[in-house]
Amino acid sequence: MSHHGDAAPSGHWGPPYLLYLGNPADDLAIKTARGVAYWRPDWCVGQYRHPDCRLTLGLPDMDMAQARACGARTMLIGTANAGGTMAAEIVADAIAALDAGLNVVAGLHHKLRSHPDIAAAAQRNGRTLFDARDPAPGIPVGNGRPRAGRRLLTVGTDCSVGKMYTTLALERAMQRRGLAADFRATGQTGIFVAGAGVPIDAVVADFISGGAEWISPARDDGGWDLIEGQGSLFHPSYAGVSLGLLHGSQPDALVLCHEPTRRHMRGLPHYPIPELKPCLEANLAAARLTNPAVRAVGVALNTSAMPAAEAEALCRQIGQELGLPCQDPVTMGVDAIVDHLLACFAN
Repeated sequence: MSHHGDAAPSGHWGPPYLLYLGNPADDLAIKTARGVAYWRPDWCVGQYRHPDCRLTLGLPDMDMAQARACGARTMLIGTANAGGTMAAEIVADAIAALDAGLNVVAGLHHKLRSHPDIAAAAQRNGRTLFDARDPAPGIPVGNGRPRAGRRLLTVGTDCSVGKMYTTLALERAMQRRGLAADFRATGQTGIFVAGAGVPIDAVVADFISGGAEWISPARDDGGWDLIEGQGSLFHPSYAGVSLGLLHGSQPDALVLCHEPTRRHMRGLPHYPIPELKPCLEANLAAARLTNPAVRAVGVALNTSAMPAAEAEALCRQIGQELGLPCQDPVTMGVDAIVDHLLACFAN
């Protein structure tokens, strides 16, 4: 799989997709399917749900055979759970999809191709399996050598605060202006949206910075690589991934992502959310190891849990405190952040 992403995935596993919801425990459990449906609606034929599933993406409900008849090529297992395990019902549904003539892709830590019954079904039907959390072989160790081109990395105060949405929103806004800008995926949902990428949380620790270098190679067209951040430097569980991304990305620009209604780090009730200013300063300090000229260009808030007026007031307040444009990418767009980015790198 090439890391120079085309609009759609290369190989056999691409869209159109049937998005698999199954019977998820809560809305967060289908964030992969929701992300693909939001960013690539034209790739999504329908959704497959168990009869007792109360969640929906608003897509037509269909089974595997109906999806195949409607032009779907691939069933995308869009659910996640703690530990990324594959329940018996997912195994059975994956086999049914393969028997219906669909490829199957997933982003779980448990691999599709490691399950003998799924592997056998793929083989007898001549279908493709793709595990997004399986890094391509040959990722090098990072070397920190300067490389041509411009790169922006999203960083966060915590996990799941909108780094992927922000990066994709920046790509869309910049491409609408006719600029060369490419989203570089580092998580399973981003890989499905982009059609390529590096699942950076599944890369052996010595190769994390090398994975970031590999996914954003030198470019000489004056364009930007927009690299999807992961985790948070302030999260005791995942800061190692965040630091490796900072070093390997050699970012020229950082955008800080934050969810203002969070009371503590995700999964760690005993750890508070960091304040924005010290968090941003720590990210800039870490990024200076491989790019001493790095600068912050904006703040992106996920205000989905706030009333609109409160969200707008908070964006104004944070913008004044940090001297940076602050927007919610989903409800407000990112034009002010793009304006600032372009002004900072005008020459």
